[in-house]
Order: sequence, then structure tokens, then C-alpha cells
Amino acid sequence: MKVTSLAIKNGRFDDQYGKRGTQFSPNGMPTYSIPFEISDAPEGTQSFAVVLEDKDAITASGFVWIHWLIANLERTCVQENESQTATDYIQGANSWASVLGKFDIQEASAYGGMAPPNCEHRYELIVYALDTKLDLKAGFRFNELHFAMQNHILAQASVMGRYDV
Repeated sequence: MKVTSLAIKNGRFDDQYGKRGTQFSPNGMPTYSIPFEISDAPEGTQSFAVVLEDKDAITASGFVWIHWLIANLERTCVQENESQTATDYIQGANSWASVLGKFDIQEASAYGGMAPPNCEHRYELIVYALDTKLDLKAGFRFNELHFAMQNHILAQASVMGRYDV
């Protein structure tokens, strides 16, 4: 399985997908979501789960920052800025709904773009091919996704890009 994103050029995410973009939530979270495409999914794939995370956020926040959670994606292509309008998959709460982000779960249950506060960060988009759809509700947290996927992962693929301050 493979995942690619036109949002990444020369190893870097384009400005529009983060804090140098032009689309933000009322509370200032970047909301212009990245496009991606999945290919060569294994036979038996019923849905995909997606995590966009920033492990380098540990240097600023003390934990891995989750930027986007998707469950029950049944197609292989997600267009840019689709997080705001998609109705055929569910989205979980990103880390903007944390003690540091201070957003409510409803506002943070979508793409929450890149805004590294201290240095260049690496952002990894991880796609999981699953043999089932997951019993999750909008606003689910990463740990709920993690445990719901157990024993259902057929394959996983990732792509990484950088975004700086």
C-alpha cells in the first residue's frame, strides 16, 4: 500500500495547509486540509483510518500533536480542503482540543493545520487499511481509534513532510 500527497513538494508542506495559509477556524486553527491518495490497498480492505501527527511537537507541548483523525474512509482519494465539507467519513478530535489548544471538541473534530511554535517540525500522514468499519462517533479521540483498530489492520503506509515556524 502507498499514500501520496500533492500538498508536499520537495519534502515540505505548502504554506496554505498551516499557519501561513488563509483559512482558519473562528478561534484561529488552520483548517485548509491536505489532499492525499491511497494506492495498492490490500484485498479485503473495507475502510481506511487516517492519522496526521507531529511527533516533534513533544519539544513544545510534551506530547505528540494530532492534527487530523479520520475513520471509515471508504474511498482512496481525499481532495484538498475536504475536511470542512466531507460527510462520507467521520473525523475525530485533534490536539487543538487539548489543555494547550483550548478548543472545544466540536471545533477540533476536523483538520487542524500545522503551526509549529519553536522550530521546523515533521508531519506524518499515516493511513491504515482495515478489514472493517469502526464503531466510532464524530469527535473520537486518538486512543479510541487506536484501540478500535486493533486486530483489524491489514496494512499501513505513511508519507512525511516538513513545515517550519
